[in-house]
Amino acid sequence: MAFACCYVLFLFLIIARLCNATDYNILDFAMKRKHELWMAEHGRVYKDEVEKAARFEIFKDNVKYIEEFNNGGFYNYTLGVNEFADLTLEEFTETFINGVNDSFRSSEYNTMISMEPQISSVPSSVDWRAKGAVTAVKHQGYKCGSCWAFATAAAVESLHKIKNGILYELSRQQLVDCSKTNLGCGGGWPRESYTYIKDNGGLTTAANYPYNGLDNPCDVIKAKQTVVNISGFEYVTSTEAALMEAVAKQPVTVYIDANSKKFQFYKSGVYKGPCTNSLNHVVVVVGYGRVHHSSKYWIVRNSWGTSWGERGYVRLEKDAGLPKGLCGVAAIPTYPIM
Repeated sequence: MAFACCYVLFLFLIIARLCNATDYNILDFAMKRKHELWMAEHGRVYKDEVEKAARFEIFKDNVKYIEEFNNGGFYNYTLGVNEFADLTLEEFTETFINGVNDSFRSSEYNTMISMEPQISSVPSSVDWRAKGAVTAVKHQGYKCGSCWAFATAAAVESLHKIKNGILYELSRQQLVDCSKTNLGCGGGWPRESYTYIKDNGGLTTAANYPYNGLDNPCDVIKAKQTVVNISGFEYVTSTEAALMEAVAKQPVTVYIDANSKKFQFYKSGVYKGPCTNSLNHVVVVVGYGRVHHSSKYWIVRNSWGTSWGERGYVRLEKDAGLPKGLCGVAAIPTYPIM
């Protein structure tokens, strides 16, 4: 009798183990299928099966992280499986959050001469996209820390549309190649970019000087075929109230902290962090608003393509009660002038 009981228990354990293994294999197969579909969607090709296997493990971990976050219900925003799903946070940071030089950025705090925008009343919401003053979201690519160039050019595009009624697609590559006080794909700053644009006599079009995401010698002939110029730039006082006044006039370049896994996979909703004031990425605030009389937000244009966030944008919590705003959004705002 004892032998029979032990035998039955042994069979039960074997069957349970086989069932668990079968469940694992089914889940693993489903995840591999998901990875294959994701690769096809985003045109991802690996050099060999070894790299593919390694990237699959990262992809699997990231998908698990995203699903657990979304199922947790702790935040009012969601994460999504975007084109960065086979990158670790460290790889993502090295690739996309290396466009700001710490020493130069820190010096801006000491040299800022802030201007309070002078407008009689500030509207409760603004969206420069709806006014046709914003070009399509761009992608800075995987080999170039050029967020600063994308943000600066976007702000100038919008200002020209607001002032003159014409919306040009301006050259980001011209800034990368020709604004020598910046560091090309190694990073840069709106201050230096605006100064270059003024001194050069403007920017040419993206069609004339197309983006390739590499450091190249400056094409001085094309760089002089300009269509839009500015007379300079101004800083905004480092408060969200002052930033709101500025954005009511035009889109504004800002620094933020984008170095987090949640920001890497942000999909939709009002992003509420967590983040710090360690500024490492340059973006453009193109508006602000409110969700059903509750969460206020900034409309922030990124340069990571349209698979990230809300078609390339993030709604960043506004008036979060932090001195420089959430993620430091109000720390060093700048805008071009004409």
